[in-house]
Amino acid sequence: MLSAESITWLIEREDLEWPGQLRGDGLLLTLGAPLLPLATPPPPVIDLADQASIDDLYGESVTEWTTYDLMPGEMVLGPVADPLRLGAGLMGMIGGLSHLARVGLAVHVTSPFVLPGWDGHLTLELVNTGPATLRLHHGMPLARLLVFALDGTSTGDSASHPFYGREADLKSRYADEFPLGPSGK
Repeated sequence: MLSAESITWLIEREDLEWPGQLRGDGLLLTLGAPLLPLATPPPPVIDLADQASIDDLYGESVTEWTTYDLMPGEMVLGPVADPLRLGAGLMGMIGGLSHLARVGLAVHVTSPFVLPGWDGHLTLELVNTGPATLRLHHGMPLARLLVFALDGTSTGDSASHPFYGREADLKSRYADEFPLGPSGK
């Protein structure tokens, strides 16, 4: 894991682009816009092999907001306010803030890893696992990203991913990325 001093040095060299704040030895991730809630009521079945079925899971995007009340059991997707670019020799790991976990807010429910060459806005999956409604505020700190240097030689920046990193494109693109053929493979 890289120290704040090493991260600052990488930013100065432009091997890492981050306009946001540092917190300790990590990048402080704050909540941006838009928010994308899941549909209420949800569709009865989501076919993960059918992108249109996945798209039916999402409600209307909330673009202009200062606060958002996240109900118990509710999930919304939200971009990190500041874009991130990692060089090919760097990767990251998202860690939620324990203060928020202690009131029931989970800030990511997937793999915490950000792969080398990432370029764009990270998406956080916000889930209220607690018993009370939680009021989210635009720009509030939610998590931090620890930065790691990879061993070995680098072959240059990885190509940006075709489905992720765009601030307004928060939906899952699973079926687009992993199409299943007629045999289900």
